[in-house]
Amino acid sequence: MKTLWAPWRIRYIESPKPKGCFICEAAEAKDDKVGYVIYRGKHSFILMNLYPYNPGHLMVATYRHVGNLDGLSEDELFELMKLTRFSIKILNKAFNPQGFNIGINLGSVAGAGIEDHIHIHVVPRWLGDTNFMPILADVKVIPQALEETYEKLVKIAKKLTP
Repeated sequence: MKTLWAPWRIRYIESPKPKGCFICEAAEAKDDKVGYVIYRGKHSFILMNLYPYNPGHLMVATYRHVGNLDGLSEDELFELMKLTRFSIKILNKAFNPQGFNIGINLGSVAGAGIEDHIHIHVVPRWLGDTNFMPILADVKVIPQALEETYEKLVKIAKKLTP
């Protein structure tokens, strides 16, 4: 049997699990590092996914706790897309991906981990980023710590404009 070491995961394992909405908690946090917030707009913000499919997996969410597209104002809807585009700009500069998966999961059957706070996933992709590990070992390897990715993305976001 092969062993994969992921010592940073112990913080998650031993930490108390949030009972509320982690997106709202990130939006309301006084320190953006707490919720891994990359950028704040007027109606929406960009944050890192704490359980990424790939390095740099971001989410764009509204500040308001709304579960569907119909509940959004025109300004919120526009800014969600504007910050999705900005997320791509940041990730292109940071990691030079070859493509992106962008999506909204509406409802638990569609894969929504949080059904009642709408958010858009922005996942950078590279040729060959899906390999044998998830298929044979049910393991996904993320080669960079979240803290390092966060610092890199925030630094780049500050130099760019949406």
